[in-house]
Amino acid sequence: MKKTKLFCLPYAGGSATIYEKWKRYLHPSIELIGVEYGGRGRRFSDPLCDDFQKIVDDIFFIVKDKITEDSYSIFGHSMGALVAYELAYKIQQEDLPPPLHMFFSGKGAPQFSHRDKMIHNLDNHKFKEELLKLDGTPKEVLENDALMEIFLPILKSDFKAIEEYTYFEKDAPIDCNFTILYGKDEKMPLNKIAEWQTHTKNRCNFFSFSGGHFFLHDHSEDIVSLINNTIAYHR
Repeated sequence: MKKTKLFCLPYAGGSATIYEKWKRYLHPSIELIGVEYGGRGRRFSDPLCDDFQKIVDDIFFIVKDKITEDSYSIFGHSMGALVAYELAYKIQQEDLPPPLHMFFSGKGAPQFSHRDKMIHNLDNHKFKEELLKLDGTPKEVLENDALMEIFLPILKSDFKAIEEYTYFEKDAPIDCNFTILYGKDEKMPLNKIAEWQTHTKNRCNFFSFSGGHFFLHDHSEDIVSLINNTIAYHR
């Protein structure tokens, strides 16, 4: 049986390893491929990139040879959702096969501003204070100088890419079904989430989970079950 590939894109500061535990719950017909941005994880020796379009081009180069023969879907959380969106259009522009399904998690639709508050250019102390408010980086990590020496450049680079991202209206919606995931306690207006439906020609389903922006860490089994039901049982 040919497997459906599931490319998973992490959030700002994250590595592809955040998706590793999903593999124990995945249907055997799905192959999870954690996609790594430069400068972290198994690509730690590669340079960091703080230009959003260059990040998309880099990820496209990684996946382009893997999407021509087998069916595939893309999952992205937060920054990863935005990268996934632009990646889908890059694939479309290159006239390559479209994804079977797109999963956008923890992010409002791309046409809304991602510049509510610029934090990438703050000094390290104030930047760490803002990270603490986001509740995604454990306090013990933020207070560990040795760890933050490694992670601060990664986080600032990613936040710069997101905060300087500019949305351009596309010629046509993406030709596949969408699934939108979000945390019930996340401080994001529901209209910004609902507007994802304007970017697909097809169906757009919405699912909420308890928790805030990083709800995916507490709902691995439920999220993978949703992925299984969406991809494996509706091939």
